[in-house]
Amino acid sequence: MRMSELYAVGEKAEIGSYVFTEENIIDFATRYDPQRFHVDKEAAKETLFGGLCASGWHTTAAWMRTFLAFWKSQSVALAQRGLAAPNLGPSPGFQKLQWLRPIFPGDVVTYSVALLSSRPLASRPGWRLNTILCEGVNQNGDPVMRFESGVLEYD
Repeated sequence: MRMSELYAVGEKAEIGSYVFTEENIIDFATRYDPQRFHVDKEAAKETLFGGLCASGWHTTAAWMRTFLAFWKSQSVALAQRGLAAPNLGPSPGFQKLQWLRPIFPGDVVTYSVALLSSRPLASRPGWRLNTILCEGVNQNGDPVMRFESGVLEYD
């Protein structure tokens, strides 16, 4: 089964949600993006965000975490129906990454994915390049992040 057989182009699939807490915001940022508005609650009040907020990289990593859990459950569901899930390989990269709105402690971001295109790779028979739109919205339905990613698929 191919990704393009499983999902119609443009069809959005909700893949899961992630709760941003003060603790996980500070933990992530301390290790990977230690800017004051991500690690220091008091100092963050004096920034353009007006308070502690999640790193954009944290919001993107949370998308990946929810996607992997989603894909695992999709693969199991397909297997239960006697179908083989597409073999998804690494991503050759992403583009158009946008962090649209800050995410504060207590925000819940719901992530989604939509297939934009799928094409065979001339250089690798049996391989395809899928382009997907990856998005997240907060609990109010406001878009908070978006990017396009390539995902390799192989036989």
